[in-house]
Amino acid sequence: MSRSRPPARSAGRGLRPRVPRGLRVRLVVAFLLAAAFGALLTAGLTFQRARAAILDRAEESAVTALRTQLDSLAPEVTLPPTTEDLRGLTRQLDQAGGARAWHSSASYRGGEPVSASPGAPPVPEELRETVRDGGQAVHQRTEHDGRPWLALGMPVAYSDRPGNTDTSTATLTATTGTGSEALSGLTVYAVFPLDEDQADIDALVTAAQAGAVPALALALVPALFAARSVLRPVRRLRHGAERIAAGELATRLDAEGRDELADLTRAFNTMAETLERDAAELRRLEAGARRFAADVAHELRTPLAAMAAVTEVLDEDAASGVLPADTEDAVRLISEEVRTLARMVEDLMEVSRFDAKAAPVHREDVDLCTLVTKTLQLRGWAHDERVRADLPEPAPVRVDPRRIDVVLGNLVANALHHGRPPVTVAVRTRDDRVRVTVTDRGPGIPDDALPHVFDRFYKADAARPRSGGSGLGLAIAHENAALHGGTLTAANHPDGGAVFTLTLPSAASSPGTR
Repeated sequence: MSRSRPPARSAGRGLRPRVPRGLRVRLVVAFLLAAAFGALLTAGLTFQRARAAILDRAEESAVTALRTQLDSLAPEVTLPPTTEDLRGLTRQLDQAGGARAWHSSASYRGGEPVSASPGAPPVPEELRETVRDGGQAVHQRTEHDGRPWLALGMPVAYSDRPGNTDTSTATLTATTGTGSEALSGLTVYAVFPLDEDQADIDALVTAAQAGAVPALALALVPALFAARSVLRPVRRLRHGAERIAAGELATRLDAEGRDELADLTRAFNTMAETLERDAAELRRLEAGARRFAADVAHELRTPLAAMAAVTEVLDEDAASGVLPADTEDAVRLISEEVRTLARMVEDLMEVSRFDAKAAPVHREDVDLCTLVTKTLQLRGWAHDERVRADLPEPAPVRVDPRRIDVVLGNLVANALHHGRPPVTVAVRTRDDRVRVTVTDRGPGIPDDALPHVFDRFYKADAARPRSGGSGLGLAIAHENAALHGGTLTAANHPDGGAVFTLTLPSAASSPGTR
């Protein structure tokens, strides 16, 4: 069974013409289009004026030549003329036409024109009516057999006394067109070709077409120059913006001239100056805030150490049962709060070291699985049913064991506190990366909280600000992962619960590996 093949897709279907997007190209194209439009408009107006001048000259010379010949030949015509008289007059006019080579005809009192050239183009009827009604010389351009022709109509008047129709006392002459002559009823027509004049007009068109391409080529030079002069400050502004984006806020540009681009350059300099001033102020405020946090944490360490020592003594008394029940509860509450405050102070000190880029990293070649096991043992989770370890094979890494221990401890503690057991810690090696995942079975992380879980002092449940932690544990874990060239991400498991993934370079690709 044959299968019908789908119609071939047109190669050009769905394709749009590519429009030049570069500012230089668009400026040059716009300049050339303006130049071409100006040249075309100028050429068109010049052609119209030249064409009108050529045709007007041909008409004037033809009317003058015909009037001259009629002034010479008309006096010999007797009125009323016979057909042979009219044919003889037209024959003499054709012979006297010379270079014009016109074909003449004559009529008397509105009769049909009589011609000595049977093959001559017919005289337009509207021209005959205009001559008959106006009594003046009239000319009209027409076309016959694809050739341009000029038709003339000229009435003959008495030259001695207006109104005198006595042929014995009056002579005939071509009318001057003033309307004051007494018409004799004799009208002479002449039709001659405008081939030479049309050739002159065609030569004008050819010359205009031949000059268009060089004109556009010459216009390309000022177009490129204009585009360069416009794009130079734009290019400087682009480079300046790139330097500003790279952090070089001291960048300034030379503003030359008083045009719009110069105003834009000055506005750019003002913007850069404002950015530099604001950035300096922000750095000063940030440095002050960091210094303040570090100083506060440092100053709190000594009294907290004394308070911790006192609370240890009180804890011993509370454990021995020598204190009243109410006092014992108060002592335990104070001891817990002192330990929480001490941890917060240590976290603040660690954060200040991160901000100051002064956090030391002492790398060692260790097995990440062994490091996970020690972390669980130190915190009493090794034999806790709530925590499971999935460590199938050794995973060598080059890290600072103390800092990675902090990361793992914070992740497991966070999973136990905010999720539900069992919490699974799994180590996997893939290519040149080692991944540690900490997964719980809790409700997971709200979608609106996912982007902020590693922010400092962020707590997903704003209604419970006292959550037993400082809000810095995950932030410190994220910073420690970055110190080792790794990453720490948070997500929700498809089956429920949160998944934190610590990714570290393997020992072969870790920084500082020999």
